[in-house]
Amino acid sequence: MKLQLEKFGKTLISRELGSEALKAFQPTLREFSKNEELEIDFSGVLTLSPSWADEFLSPLLNQLDEKLILLPSDNLSVHATIRILQEANKRPFKIRTWLTTISKN
Repeated sequence: MKLQLEKFGKTLISRELGSEALKAFQPTLREFSKNEELEIDFSGVLTLSPSWADEFLSPLLNQLDEKLILLPSDNLSVHATIRILQEANKRPFKIRTWLTTISKN
């Protein structure tokens, strides 16, 4: 399953909004197959703050572990935020490279 984060807005900031986004996504997540991967697509997102991402992505990482896949992004705020979260959580996100993405299609 692919999730376009842009559906939550182009500017993803604040813990409160990240928490609300996760709550809105929970019904979809409950229907999610345990064998299925969740791909996070950052296309269209202009700003991703560490606080929003910590409320949304960190719980998904804890819940889905290796099944959570971050798709490539050229957005510097996404890169910086993911780096911050990996250091804070002391665990890496699985990030799909553009070569992996091409070979899947």
